[in-house]
Amino acid sequence: MIKKRFVYVLPFAVLLFLSLISTASTGGTRVDAESSGSTQNLTVYLQSLKSGNGTLSIEADEIDWYQGEAANQVFAEREPEAYAEIGGTLNDYYIVNDSDTTTTYTIADHAAVTMQLFDHTGNLGDLDIQWNEKVTLQQFIDEFNKTDIVDLSQFPYHITIQDGEIISIVQQYIP
Repeated sequence: MIKKRFVYVLPFAVLLFLSLISTASTGGTRVDAESSGSTQNLTVYLQSLKSGNGTLSIEADEIDWYQGEAANQVFAEREPEAYAEIGGTLNDYYIVNDSDTTTTYTIADHAAVTMQLFDHTGNLGDLDIQWNEKVTLQQFIDEFNKTDIVDLSQFPYHITIQDGEIISIVQQYIP
């Protein structure tokens, strides 16, 4: 009975997830986000943080993030030889980044930031995962600009945009 329900739920969940992902963009371009009055969730690589005219913004490269069975399915389609050899994704996730288009987003002053891994002490030996750690926006800015122990631009981030501004930034841990 559970298996039968799973057969119907999984394809629906995959289609729903894929319908939320936008891949229509032109490589090598840059665009500015515009306010649309709605909430949007994206997964991105953060290229840079910029401050000016009393606002903080990020330049981000949107990616497609897949986990679990969806990751294995996309991996099998895109890299069939590797899939045949190892049988699936190595760490239960798969990232697709077919475009180097970046978009500039304004960050709301009250944006919530959640981190998994960053440099707390300046000592490589102290580096440890602290799941879903809330940090201030200013602390995130300070840590993002430090690259000697951990380069935070190398992690994907899940961002929530509401009324044209980022209201949430969540670092995605990758092994």
